[in-house]
Amino acid sequence: MAGLAASGSNPDVDLLYDINGLAKDAPHWLDRTVEFVGEYGLLLAMVLLVVWCWWTVRRRPASAEEAASSVAALVWAPLAAGLAVLVNVPIRGFVERPRPFLDHQGLEVLVSGKTDYSFVSDHATITMAMGVALFVANRKFGLVGIGLGLLEGFCRVYMGVHYPTDVVGGFALGTAVALLLSPVASMLLTPVLKAADASGWAGWAVRGRSARVDGQDAVVPGARVEAASVDERDLAA
Repeated sequence: MAGLAASGSNPDVDLLYDINGLAKDAPHWLDRTVEFVGEYGLLLAMVLLVVWCWWTVRRRPASAEEAASSVAALVWAPLAAGLAVLVNVPIRGFVERPRPFLDHQGLEVLVSGKTDYSFVSDHATITMAMGVALFVANRKFGLVGIGLGLLEGFCRVYMGVHYPTDVVGGFALGTAVALLLSPVASMLLTPVLKAADASGWAGWAVRGRSARVDGQDAVVPGARVEAASVDERDLAA
């Protein structure tokens, strides 16, 4: 496994050189921008996107059941990312794939100090897990999140710290964890958030004041609610 993609004649390595080669021809400021965006910026953007979606959802008029289910889907997004990274730990130890710059000469490495194994990419795993989980909760925000995940994968190859297949593996792992465990997460988190909604001190995290007044008794608990717009539909319910 350690010799995976060790030859420069395979498409994985060819694509690595093609994408990373863009860094050699780019101006210095652009490389520094991609370095920051790929290492920290997109992770921060994903967190802010989830917070933005939560802020939007909690202000929407809804019944207690619907609000708890919607917020539970958003809480699952960071939890899915964290769980996916934990799943990646034994995968990395089993594959033991060195970073591409250790086996291939002439790469433009924008981030130094990477000594751990390369497969699969943690950054790609985290962003795609959050993006897919966000898509389950809300299509509009989820599409933006998945787009950020794809951009993260490109940046990691551009920076010279991952093979393309490291990124694809991260996408697959993040997607699998977010989708397969979403029903279980919803089943466990929804009652907790419904109880929080009924409490006096934590209810604000599930429904805003206007949403609570407007949405009170609007829907029979457990009934399916049709959103006003397909784009705004909460799929978590």
